[in-house]
Formats: sequence, structure tokens, C-alpha cells
Amino acid sequence: MVTEIRQKIEGKSIVESLKTLAEEFPGKVVFTTSFGIEDQVITDLIFANDIPIRVVSLDTGRLFEETYKVLSRTLEKYKKKIEIFAPFAEDVEKLVSEKGPYSFYNSVEDRKECCYVRKVIPLKRSLEGMSCWITGIRADQSSGRQEMHAIEEDKGFGLLKYNPLLDWSLEDVMNYIKENYVPYNVLHDQGFVSIGCAPCTRAINEGDDFRAGRWWWENKSGKECGLHTQS
Repeated sequence: MVTEIRQKIEGKSIVESLKTLAEEFPGKVVFTTSFGIEDQVITDLIFANDIPIRVVSLDTGRLFEETYKVLSRTLEKYKKKIEIFAPFAEDVEKLVSEKGPYSFYNSVEDRKECCYVRKVIPLKRSLEGMSCWITGIRADQSSGRQEMHAIEEDKGFGLLKYNPLLDWSLEDVMNYIKENYVPYNVLHDQGFVSIGCAPCTRAINEGDDFRAGRWWWENKSGKECGLHTQS
């Protein structure tokens, strides 16, 4: 299947590729957005071209206020539906009751447990019944992502994954955002390049690794939350 789809979108633009995937898997293509600048590019490509692809997002309950504002502005601009998936209340209640509100600072294991409850489980729900998953991953976001392909099989979730911006640079993304007047998170103007949950994200300095602002208290954890490492 991966080889077949690669051949069908080879040489096509991102918009054409998205349309091809929507035709190949009608009603079963989903794009997950965290409202970062990469995801906003893809959201614009889907919504501005009326491509029948579901757009969903995970609300962990710990997002920045600025992130919710991007959600609001995006809904206002495109007048399109964005489905929101949140963690199960009982899971969050159990985690916080047993380990407190900041258990993720204690160890890599505790941090990954929090990510699993607040991100991975809701993601699994959002991908149920889907055949193709669109992401905003770029290769230079982390060392582990440089081995990815534009079209690949996600064995962890058992579906096809399309990473249309894999070869884009941060400059490419910013140029698209500005040229097409796409709403974006103002935290990007304050040194935040990768934006996740508020307690786990901070701005970085020029020359720092792209993921330096995520889980900065960890040294060699891989700096992933589990969404793209289930295999």
C-alpha cells in the first residue's frame, strides 16, 4: 500500500497529494493539528481548497492561552469544523490525585505517563477507523524525525501516514504563513518554535536545538511525547 500511494502522489503538489489521498480513502483521512505554524500551513491547504479531510486537535487541558486563541482565530477565518479530543476525566483525576499536578518533572517515566494520558489516548480515539493520518512533522525538528518518509506506514497505529512538510525548512513555513495571512501562535514571535503544554514548553535561544524548549529538564529522553513513536 505504501509503495502504491507513493507512486500515485509522486511529482504532485501537496494540495494535489491531499486530494488524491482523500479520493483513495474517502472519509478516512484525518489531520491532527496542535496549532503550531507547521500545522497551520496544512490547515490552510485543506480548508482553503475544500479538501474533504477531517481536522482534529488534542486538548490536553494544559495548553497555552495563546494556543486556544489560534484555535478561535482559525475557526473564525475558515468557518470549518475542527474536532477536539480531550483526555478521559477519570484518567486525569487518577494521575493528579496520585502523583500531583507536576509529576512530569519527577522522571522521564512520569513525564511519558502524563503524555500518554493527555495525548496518546486521545490521539488513539481520534484515529479510530481512519486509514490515513496527515501530520505537520518536519525532518529538522528532531534527530528521530530525519529518518521519516513523506509517505510511510505507522505500525503503532496501523495506518498510512503522510508528512507533507517533511522537507520544508522553518523559513519555508514562515514564508507560507506570511504570504497567505494564516493565523499563527504569537508565541512563535517570542522564541517558541515547538509549542506543547504550557508547563513543558519554553522559548529557546538562537542556535539551540529545535526541541530544546520541550521538556528542557530532560537530557537524553528523545524529546518525544509518544504520538509519533508508537511503533
